[in-house]
Amino acid sequence: MHRFYLPPEASHSGALLLRGSEAHHALHVLRVRPGERVMVLDGKGLERTCTVLQANRDSLVLQPLERREVPPPAYQTTLLQAVPKGKLFESIVQKATELGAFEIVPLLSERVVVRLEGRDVPEKAAKWQGVAVEAIKQCGSAWLPKVAPPQTIKEFLGRGSNYDLALVGALQGIAEHPRKYLREFEEAHGRRPRTICVWIGPEGDFTPAELALIQNAGGLPISLGPLVLRTETAATYALSFLNYELQAPAGM
Repeated sequence: MHRFYLPPEASHSGALLLRGSEAHHALHVLRVRPGERVMVLDGKGLERTCTVLQANRDSLVLQPLERREVPPPAYQTTLLQAVPKGKLFESIVQKATELGAFEIVPLLSERVVVRLEGRDVPEKAAKWQGVAVEAIKQCGSAWLPKVAPPQTIKEFLGRGSNYDLALVGALQGIAEHPRKYLREFEEAHGRRPRTICVWIGPEGDFTPAELALIQNAGGLPISLGPLVLRTETAATYALSFLNYELQAPAGM
């Protein structure tokens, strides 16, 4: 069944209307026709099975048949990712969405080659948010991660966000296996962390000053194995590990 996205503010009761890029993809790529059933996601946990009532030149009218509310995950993971050059960040957003990230924050650290100014900032954020939309349609996630505007480490820390557990991938200094911190948290609190963030640096890692800044804000340095991973590989590795650990049945 084909999946489409309508944000909550466009998902009213009664018939639903697909327009713009969603309608174009449905009409001219997937060749959706009246009578077919499709799935509509709102990115906030609501899934609706619909039938296509009308297929116009640039829009589709959908009639909801069934609705299902998917509860949010038991934990929220924020990926703080240094922006690599080229289109690699699009791939990172895609994989992070498939791995259930709650928020993706593009970081402009000292060793990041990409420089964004003025109109580039909201345009890039909107483009990357669109990648996340396509990813939930592909993987079937009912929850759409937020892609924040690109920002520096200091700007993010200035938000004052609090997490049960903050981890930072580090090639320098003393870095522990991430399972150590997960177990210590569970022993101290009698539960697993509900909010967690993981910092992933650029090629060449964060600078010592940046790493110190993150650690002073509560970031715990973790090792991602004995090999030096590319930044996009490190992001996928870290999120995969956290999913594996946090989705394990209680007591394991």
